[in-house]
Amino acid sequence: MQRYFSLADCDVVGFDLDHTLCRYHLSQSARLIYDSFAQYLVTEKGYDKDLLTLAPDSLDFCCKGLVLDIEEGNFLKLAEDGTVLRASHGTKSMTNEELLETYGRREWKHFNTVSRGTFTRPGCSKPSKYYLYDNYFDLPGALLCARVVDSLDQHDGQKKYDFWKDMVAAVQHNYKISAFKGKWVH
Repeated sequence: MQRYFSLADCDVVGFDLDHTLCRYHLSQSARLIYDSFAQYLVTEKGYDKDLLTLAPDSLDFCCKGLVLDIEEGNFLKLAEDGTVLRASHGTKSMTNEELLETYGRREWKHFNTVSRGTFTRPGCSKPSKYYLYDNYFDLPGALLCARVVDSLDQHDGQKKYDFWKDMVAAVQHNYKISAFKGKWVH
């Protein structure tokens, strides 16, 4: 790695949410984000402790552009035109037959809702039924939500899910300044 950094060597400069300039180690930050969200759900909301253990390759589930159907517990990966490329219920891939039965062959019927930006965001007063994972700061939450769905299916056999409010609380808890009090790493 270079010892010195010069802005003159850059074509483009981007700023983080807090206007810092830095290089991310995505695999390490994804693990940290996942662990902090999971810790909150387990200790504060009573979710299964199995959420705290994570196989190293599990984070491969995460990719930008996943859409979570909050009530159904399904994750969709869409093409640019809204065609469902693949889907999973929790972390379990849906078969082609399940995909066709649930979403059909053509454009996903809610694609325009998501593509117009009218989807759930943490803190929205009127959340929609869908959440788009489109940034690295909440992407590990997709894996956590998928594992929550798996856990609820295994223990409760739910058909409709009501965990989203707890996920939003985990995000809000972990991204407020007071959550970092006494935890700064040098």
